[in-house]
Amino acid sequence: MARASPYPAELRKRAVRMVAEVRPDYDTEWAAMKAVATKLGIGTTETLRTWVRRDQIDSGTRPGTTTEESAQVKALKKENAELKRANGILKAAASFFAAELDRPHLRS
Repeated sequence: MARASPYPAELRKRAVRMVAEVRPDYDTEWAAMKAVATKLGIGTTETLRTWVRRDQIDSGTRPGTTTEESAQVKALKKENAELKRANGILKAAASFFAAELDRPHLRS
């Protein structure tokens, strides 16, 4: 399980918004991210870059798997594992009962 981010969601949204707003003032996007990260006290510029890329993917301006799609895939993988486990139990039960039917029974 992933640990919770030390940065609140509102700060992340604000930082991403600020990068978009100040981008024209800098030569590169990285320089804009570095300035915003410093201004907001975000540990590393890489953290902010990750947030910006995630926002771009979620908004459809950059190709990739959105947060919603990732959550769906994770839920489907969990469901698939549960179904495989249940299938294994059912196969074991079926073979047990099939073996019981093959045994000769003494009638009293």
